Amino acid sequence: MAGKIPQNFINELIDRTDIIDIIDSYVPLKKTGKNHKACCPFHDEKTPSFSVNQDKQFYYCFGCNASGTVITFLMEYLHMDFVEAVEDLASRAGMEVPRESGSSFDQTNQSAKLYALMESATKYYSDQLENNKNNIINYLKKRNINKATAIEFELGFAPPGWDNLIINLGKSKELIKELLDIGVIIKSDRGGQYDRFRDRLMFPIRDQRGRVIGFGGRVLNNDTPKYLNSPETRIFQKGRELYGLFQARKSIKDLSELYVVEGYMDVIALAQFGIKNVVATLGTAATNEHIEKMFRITNKLIFCFDGDEAGERAAWRALENSLSFLKNSKQVYFIFLPSKEDPDTFVRKNGKDAFISPEMLTPLSEFLFNSIGNNINLEVLEGRSEMINKTLPFLAKLPHDPYKDIVIKKLSEITRYEIDDIQRQLSTSNKNDLVEKKVGKSSKEKNRGIEKVRWLIRCLLHQPSLALVLDIKSTSSLSALDSSGINFLCELIKLIKETPNITVAGILENWRNTKFEARLCELASEEDEFKEIGVTNEVFVDAIDGLIEAHQKEFETFKTKSSPLELSEKEKLKYREMQKSTQDT
Repeated sequence: MAGKIPQNFINELIDRTDIIDIIDSYVPLKKTGKNHKACCPFHDEKTPSFSVNQDKQFYYCFGCNASGTVITFLMEYLHMDFVEAVEDLASRAGMEVPRESGSSFDQTNQSAKLYALMESATKYYSDQLENNKNNIINYLKKRNINKATAIEFELGFAPPGWDNLIINLGKSKELIKELLDIGVIIKSDRGGQYDRFRDRLMFPIRDQRGRVIGFGGRVLNNDTPKYLNSPETRIFQKGRELYGLFQARKSIKDLSELYVVEGYMDVIALAQFGIKNVVATLGTAATNEHIEKMFRITNKLIFCFDGDEAGERAAWRALENSLSFLKNSKQVYFIFLPSKEDPDTFVRKNGKDAFISPEMLTPLSEFLFNSIGNNINLEVLEGRSEMINKTLPFLAKLPHDPYKDIVIKKLSEITRYEIDDIQRQLSTSNKNDLVEKKVGKSSKEKNRGIEKVRWLIRCLLHQPSLALVLDIKSTSSLSALDSSGINFLCELIKLIKETPNITVAGILENWRNTKFEARLCELASEEDEFKEIGVTNEVFVDAIDGLIEAHQKEFETFKTKSSPLELSEKEKLKYREMQKSTQDT
């Protein structure tokens, strides 16, 4: 895709940036030995457990397990996205962020034009609201939206008519194309264009950086659809964005919790009653991207949807999508409103204190157990068995954390089933265990192979120069091994050979947003264990040779077969790969 930041630039940026300087400017560090330490900025603590290693350009907290590179730090501490963090570091280093080619225009400049045009559209709609003295003003008064709130959320008005925006913003071919690109006008069947939003109250949607990226429009009468959103565009993906997040962060510096509601008017009504920490999904369920973004800002989410069947379904989807994030003190709660109520009507009837009362909150675990246990008779063995079987898939989504242990304990109390037995059921249902059984490998044999590869990868993370002592024969022989993670190990060795001075941070950035990222961070964090190994070049080479020797023994086993007919198709393929590897070396 056009505009992608080249990986070699990110590697150079990491190489030219000192993580100590960056983190120390936000969190004062104290040098202790070869590391720098501080109280962790990501959780409350009195004794410093946050450690930053200058050689590796990597940080790790032994308290909450937060870890990463200087880019990760900016993303987590300042709540930037990846591109924002890269641009920030590049600016400090006096570097210009390049973009890979792939189209006839530069995406960065084009996006800047689209953002500017969105601001122009926002101002146009705002001016129309200011100048309108009839329907729209009466509607705002009817909904009890005061002027201060309308200004805070930059409410606007799209007047009736088919080409108001086109007339006021410009009719040139270039502008027409850009208006189409941001989704505020639509192509007609006859080849012309017309305004997407007509006779609607307008809600500008700003991203975390404050840029208008889309609009929501509400009708003033009974027309349909009631709400109309901007379409997906180059600068707007509704599954990732949250209405009101920009205003919430602007009003409250440290968001201890976030309320998540369904609609624009819910956000605005709650804000007008002094509840500023509110966001809304944009006509979709709360996605994984939404939840991940919010948990980067706060540790506590409170979902509050309408008191109807649709609201309950939305709450359940939010529960399912939240499970995998519940670690390191992350919490999720729900507010279930009375039937036919929404946050807007509830807060106007009952006031702020009633809405934010702790008594309104239902913990995720309680919602989970109540929903699954509904209509199950827990007084009989069959019912308790059904409860366990229905709950296990949800427990499997929870990450390893004390919270998971507590939830398992609660299930044990509900079903009168031993905790160890529940954990065993979880373990036996693990997909990896099933795969191991299918391929006929003993778990001990497979785990030994996995641990060897993990050990080698950990060695390279802490001492990348070890890869430079491997010769061509060793690396080519490695590529033929059939062991979990071996392909990744070969890729890692190749990267280090191509970039001899690469650090842990550089390695991690090469696998950002891949399935390997989290595991690499874990291995990079195992520094204390690594120091006990005392790895030398000779030890590392011996370990590689050990894998190759095991490979050769397996090859010799194949050769003892009296006929190729005795080999399975998988063995035949592997045998051919081994033959080729042997000839090449």
